[in-house]
Amino acid sequence: MDRPAVGEFSGYGNRRPDLVRALDDQHPTYVGQRARTLRARWRTASLASGWRFPSDWALPEIDTVCTALIAGGPTDTALSGLGRARAAAGAGLEETLADLAALHAVLAEPSGGDGFISPDVDAMPARLLRVTAVAWVDVALDQLTNTEVTDPLTGLPSAAYLRTRLAEVYRRAGRAHRPACEDNLLITVALELGELTGWPRLTVMILAADVLRTVFDSGETVAVLGPSTLVVLTDRDDTVSTRAVALRRRINEQLLGDPQLATVGQPTIKITRLQPTYTETCVVLANLARR
Repeated sequence: MDRPAVGEFSGYGNRRPDLVRALDDQHPTYVGQRARTLRARWRTASLASGWRFPSDWALPEIDTVCTALIAGGPTDTALSGLGRARAAAGAGLEETLADLAALHAVLAEPSGGDGFISPDVDAMPARLLRVTAVAWVDVALDQLTNTEVTDPLTGLPSAAYLRTRLAEVYRRAGRAHRPACEDNLLITVALELGELTGWPRLTVMILAADVLRTVFDSGETVAVLGPSTLVVLTDRDDTVSTRAVALRRRINEQLLGDPQLATVGQPTIKITRLQPTYTETCVVLANLARR
């Protein structure tokens, strides 16, 4: 049964956390603004407590959790969604729970405190841990058994499929007795989404994916690597640099055409050599995915 989150997060029973009460006083009818305030404090606390990749912290599910908390309604569904989204994005269980501990610490901090927040996973209610962890594990196990899936947002293959293709590339190179890096390379597109949330954030990924499909339309493997990162596995030839420049230009043109996307920074286009072994390249991919 889905339950309200306030008591689950703070341990204050039926009393709402001080943060929510304070925000009620400031904005009694504006749930959206109060949710954004909570989101900003959560992000600050999470990054300060060790979240390593600021660019991939923001997810649509973050907004869902904040809105549910401010509204004082059920939150099990929102928390499960966040757990699944974190797993799908490549976040480990430990950092997923540490991020949630940051939210719990923000909610439990008395209004008028000194502003210092010390997240503690062990201080979180057991139900909060269980709901989030079970959802995370469900996705993690599914990823182990389904290696060729498609990202529903962009329509591009997932990072798991890219790894399958890379394994094929390395096997082919082995049969030819030549290094894989001589014939193939990776091009990554890292999108600077910053504080962009909701539909505009999703729109950026959709537009960028469309551009990649247009520029690399000759059988290359184009995939989603992370929450704000796309990647292309392509042949190593004389056209790579030219197409990388065209990629940046076309993405910028798409973004400039939409006023809602004015805050999006310049995409970072990076050409990466394949490593001597498949395993080493997978490590590089994991690092590129989590900026």
